[in-house]
Amino acid sequence: MNIITISREFGSGGRELGKRMADVLGWDYYDREIIDAVAKEEGLDADYVNAVLERHEWWSVPITFHRSFTVSTAPSTDLLVKEKEVIERIAKAGRNCILVGRNADFFLRSYDPFRIFVCAETEAKIRRCRERAEDQAGLTDKEIERQLRRIDRSRASNRELVAGDRWGERSSYHLTVNTTDWNLKELAPAVAAIAQRFFERNSAAL
Repeated sequence: MNIITISREFGSGGRELGKRMADVLGWDYYDREIIDAVAKEEGLDADYVNAVLERHEWWSVPITFHRSFTVSTAPSTDLLVKEKEVIERIAKAGRNCILVGRNADFFLRSYDPFRIFVCAETEAKIRRCRERAEDQAGLTDKEIERQLRRIDRSRASNRELVAGDRWGERSSYHLTVNTTDWNLKELAPAVAAIAQRFFERNSAAL
């Protein structure tokens, strides 16, 4: 069983790249599906669960996944714990898969996933946001750029709090992909081939 995890800057196309790679490889793909599973198990609306986890409302509670496992009675923290459990359950199912975001690379580190970080130049991220999100139509480029920076700062803080390391730190990933000048449909097979070579090499070393 092989696992690819994708961390990404907002607007870089990491989600689309992951989905296209899953299609190329014929693997399972998880992104929003993780939130849907958490919501179903907790009897909550999926949009609410996503909003809580994206806003990181559990930050006021001590979370020390990277040192020792802390459980809290705070509902928002329970959702983070449940998210971790869902991700671990996906891995235990034993199927080749790609997981996007959610600190999956940290939670599944014992499975030695192929860890990818996706980034892009600001102009490319703004352009992608405009192409894929109708709610960006009324915003200026400067406003979108501020939104990009805010979300990425939030992801960086999330990573440090949960995993105890720096989000986007190159030593934490096997491959960093800059999507700025790439058509993701063309890029996906190339990145998938690199990932396959990683697993072949690891398998041969056993």
